[in-house]
Amino acid sequence: MPDGGRSLEDAILDLLDRRAPGASVCPSDVARAVHRGEDEGWRELMEPVRRAAARLAADGRVEVTQHGSPVDPAAARGPVRIRRPAR
Repeated sequence: MPDGGRSLEDAILDLLDRRAPGASVCPSDVARAVHRGEDEGWRELMEPVRRAAARLAADGRVEVTQHGSPVDPAAARGPVRIRRPAR
């Protein structure tokens, strides 16, 4: 995957595994966790992280939310969060 999708997907799932059930992560949390530098380079990973979250959402492994409600990742504009789906 051109945007390092597999490692981004793994990073999303890893961060969610470390959180309490029902907790969410911000795409910037994932980007910062993956970025190896001290600079602002993590910002370049924001769209790739959102794409990785959309792939995971399409597989039913996560939900992308805005204001606490699930949204279509392709239609979401503005800040989103990522969480495990409610079981």
